[in-house]
Amino acid sequence: MTHVLVTGAAGGIGGAIAEEFAAQGAFLTLVDRDPAALRRTGTRLGTRTATRAADLTDPDAPTAVVEAAWAESGPVDVLVNAAGVYPSLDMAEVDAPAWDRLFAVNLRAPVLATAAFARLAGRHGRPGSVINISSGSALRARPGGGPYASSKAALEMATRAAALELGVHGIRVNAVSPGFVPVASDCNPVSAEYAAAIGTNPLNRPGTPQDIARAVRWLAGPDASWITGEVLRVDGGSSTGALHLPRIWQPGDPRATPPAPVPAAATTEGHTR
Repeated sequence: MTHVLVTGAAGGIGGAIAEEFAAQGAFLTLVDRDPAALRRTGTRLGTRTATRAADLTDPDAPTAVVEAAWAESGPVDVLVNAAGVYPSLDMAEVDAPAWDRLFAVNLRAPVLATAAFARLAGRHGRPGSVINISSGSALRARPGGGPYASSKAALEMATRAAALELGVHGIRVNAVSPGFVPVASDCNPVSAEYAAAIGTNPLNRPGTPQDIARAVRWLAGPDASWITGEVLRVDGGSSTGALHLPRIWQPGDPRATPPAPVPAAATTEGHTR
């Protein structure tokens, strides 16, 4: 039976990820800072679960939860680092405690959990898969979201670095980058105005936690066994460009700049390759 450890398991996306793996028959170790919410998630999923309440701002907690899960419930096959916080914080208002707490949860915790997982897997000669939950903010900052965007950009680089080094041990490390997914969250609340502004995408529908969970399950599984160091953007196409912006000129407007002609040499070369 596959053993999957999910941090942030009491949240909307983390809970959906746990449900997706549970539906495939996995054993789940669920980690979150909210014991009551964690118990509710465990009860909903059934008997093949263990729960561990942990505050991931504690520098010892990420290693401790991985080691405890391995010792108490057997080797971990998949680690999903889904815990995260998104405070609204302007760059001019950043102070050391706020910055450190944000990076402790969004970057340090997944890095330390991955390191603990890699040490145990290597010691026992076992392959494994790590999935970090990133964000479209890693590519595009927004007012009030600069510190969060910085943490997710760093997480994506940490994902690539870990994949580069751990692949030789049979450990794959990837990330899933959700677009805006509405979830009921007391930890990371958003306004209706923000949701309307950021929710535009080419597929013209909001994402769901289940959209993210299915992508995580696929990327962690055997069908993606030759994929590592990648960031899978599951965002309805919102990262492809700025759909909400007007055209520079309307079609047929005489002020529009016509496309440059293609040189004959380039055309010939294109047909000979």
